[in-house]
Amino acid sequence: MWWLSPSEAMDYPARVVTQVMNIGVFEDARRLAETLGDDCLRAVLRQAEAGQLNARSWHYWHYRLELAELGQVPPLPVRRIP
Repeated sequence: MWWLSPSEAMDYPARVVTQVMNIGVFEDARRLAETLGDDCLRAVLRQAEAGQLNARSWHYWHYRLELAELGQVPPLPVRRIP
């Protein structure tokens, strides 16, 4: 979250986690899972908003966290205009 200072970014911990899940390298993902645990990552993934994860990351994390079987990944979240 380049537009926020580190202290401001910590006001949005789930968003920081989602950013790492989306654009972090493998080592970032490994450390994130080691530090927070898979249950935390599952909760963040389930609450992800439209546009926070690209399709590649969405699929990877569903498989990595055992939230989907092969070929059974749910669709990406979409923005809904009321």
